Amino acid sequence: MIVVALSLLAVAGGCFVARLVMGPTLADRVIALDGLVITLVSAIALDAARTGSPLFLDGMVVIALVGFVGTSAAARFIEERGG
Repeated sequence: MIVVALSLLAVAGGCFVARLVMGPTLADRVIALDGLVITLVSAIALDAARTGSPLFLDGMVVIALVGFVGTSAAARFIEERGG
């Protein structure tokens, strides 16, 4: 069951990468990058559940926090820029 979830996360990651490349606006690219970070964190959590190893869970928390701060900073930049 976890393998199916990882496969669906891979498809979602591919869709986010496509939106990141083709996004017509900067806001589309920021949202796609945020979705890609969420997908990565979810994949790490699923892999930790599959293996039973908490080895990368600290990295997962760091990636989530950096993604949140990056998205917040990009949103503030887009808001100030007016586009």
